[in-house]
Order: sequence, then structure tokens, then C-alpha cells
Amino acid sequence: MKKKTRTVEPAAEAEAATPEPELYDFGRPASLSREHSRALSGAFDAFARTWAMQLATKIRLRAQVSLAKVGLETYDEYVASVPAQTTLVVSGLPDSEERGIVEFPLPTALSWISKMIGGDGSKGDDRPLTTVEQALLRGLMDETLANLRTSLGGLLPEDFTVRALQYNAAFAQVAGAHDLMVVARFDLKLADTIEHATIALPAVSLLERLSHTASTPDPDSDPAHLIEHIANVLVEVSLRMSEQTISPDKIAHLAVGDVIPLAHRTNRPLDLTVGGHPFATASLGQSGKRLACTVTSPESPTSLSEESK
Repeated sequence: MKKKTRTVEPAAEAEAATPEPELYDFGRPASLSREHSRALSGAFDAFARTWAMQLATKIRLRAQVSLAKVGLETYDEYVASVPAQTTLVVSGLPDSEERGIVEFPLPTALSWISKMIGGDGSKGDDRPLTTVEQALLRGLMDETLANLRTSLGGLLPEDFTVRALQYNAAFAQVAGAHDLMVVARFDLKLADTIEHATIALPAVSLLERLSHTASTPDPDSDPAHLIEHIANVLVEVSLRMSEQTISPDKIAHLAVGDVIPLAHRTNRPLDLTVGGHPFATASLGQSGKRLACTVTSPESPTSLSEESK
């Protein structure tokens, strides 16, 4: 019995292997710039660590939060990526229509609330939160947003706080369908359970603040500011004689009354040092009932340790 063989024309094979061209939307950038992506990833990484510590403290569970991805998405794309029924903590400024979202599964929210009031943290059915549960969750998320503001530095104003709780991103009307959002996705490991959470922030204002922060010189890097700051820092000053080397055996057998000859000449002043580095020479003296030193030279061109070599 002859086997049937199928031949594929080279042209048809090449056509099948060619991927469909992807349409490019010139109205939006393909992704975050490298500088923005690096800055935001670092900030959200820092937030993930503080969020994990907060959850471990509040809900009394081992918590590990890690950043999975940060990127640009339209609000439509973001809505399509989250569950239809979920917890949406809507946040924003009192005098602005721009809103952000902290999103995590609704059963997870119910479990957190149960743990906060002394329950076992078991997950119930998906249902809207009661008034008391909303108040408890708001308190938890107020602290979460405070950690987020701290991690993002000046990218989020201080009055960027919780405004409402929603359960469906499509009905929340946080932004227009084609408005760009900076979306950070997190993996939450709570005890032995892995959950997923997202944070979506309005991209235009966030990236504008990020660009302004990057272009504005840091006052701490100003040499004059740095010199002024250093001038007010207290440092420890020591008076030092030249060093003398002795064997460990002599050290081990030292007794009261033993005399150790030093390499320091009697007519040589002492070294005045900071952190082991000589910066002046001085002679030993007295001020009232305390020992003191008199500066003999503001510079120490040759340290005692170098001279004794």
C-alpha cells in the first residue's frame, strides 16, 4: 500500500510562515521609554516590598509581593485584562477628574477583612462589601496609597487618596476608553496562595511629572549645598602619636610598669586626625581640668606614620 505524500508549494509555505503585520498606532507610543521604564520599575519594586510588610502586619499572613510587569495600556485594554467582578479601589485628587486604580480579587478583599477582625481569612462568595467592610478596606488602602506615594516620590501628590470602591472596571468610568494608563502588575503570595493585583495610574500626568523630575537638578547634588551640609556635620577628632610596632608575644606579657618606647620624637608635635587621616599638627596642653591641644600647623604635609617608616 502506497503512502500518500503531501507536497507544499514553496510560495505557499513562505506565505504561511510570514506573520500577519501588526498595525502601528501613531497616536500612542509603543512602550515606555527606557529611562521611564527603569524609574517606574524601581519605584514599584520598592512599593511591592512595603506593601508586603503592610499586608503581613495587618492580615497576619506571610506575604510576598513582587512586580511582574509595568507598561503602557489604554483603559480599554486594561479593563479587558482584569476580571469582570473584582475589587477596584478608585483613588484621585479632590480637584481633578483623573483617577487611578488599585485592583485585586474580591474574594481576596473579603479574606483580608476577615483576618483583620480576627477571622480565619476564608474566602466567601463574590459579593459587594458591606458598609463596615468598606470602612475597614478603606483604612487598609489609605495606608497602601501612602506607601505608594512614598515609593513614587513626587509623582503622586499627597492628597492622592481613596475616593470610591467599585467592582467592575467597565462601569467605573475612571478614564476614557483610549486614555493611556501606566499599569503595574503584581504577584501576591499570601501564605500558600498566589493572587494577582494591578495598579493603573493616568499616564499623561504621571509621565509629565516623571520627565520634570528627571530634568530638574537635584538640590542635594549642588556643590554649594553639599559643602554647606558637610560644614555642619560633627566629626570625631583625635590626637595621634607615631606608631610603634611590637611583637604579639610582648603584648601578651605586658604588665603594670612596663615601658614601651615610642618612635615619636620629643620635639615633634602630634598629628590631629579625622577618621585616621591627619589634617594638622598640635601640641598637648590643658584647658581647665581637661586635656587640650594647641594647633601648631593647620596642615600636616608629612604624617607621623610616614615619618617613622
